[in-house]
Amino acid sequence: MKSTWEKILEYASMPLHGTMSRKLRKGVALQINEGKLYEAAILFLGEKFVRITEEDAKKTAVNTYYDWAGIASIRTTSPKD
Repeated sequence: MKSTWEKILEYASMPLHGTMSRKLRKGVALQINEGKLYEAAILFLGEKFVRITEEDAKKTAVNTYYDWAGIASIRTTSPKD
């Protein structure tokens, strides 16, 4: 399933210039395993894990890591055209 999850995450994001990371597309929100809804996050698609970085209310970077094998579902939401 890793290749399928990668394609979904790539579609929901765009490359972040000068890095290996990806930024969620404008208006797209992401939810993994029915967990937290990420709306303004940076993704890093590693070989063995996915890292999602977001900023909290205190302007602190918060990183959440998911093992590719532990991902059971991915939900994306975006405005309807």
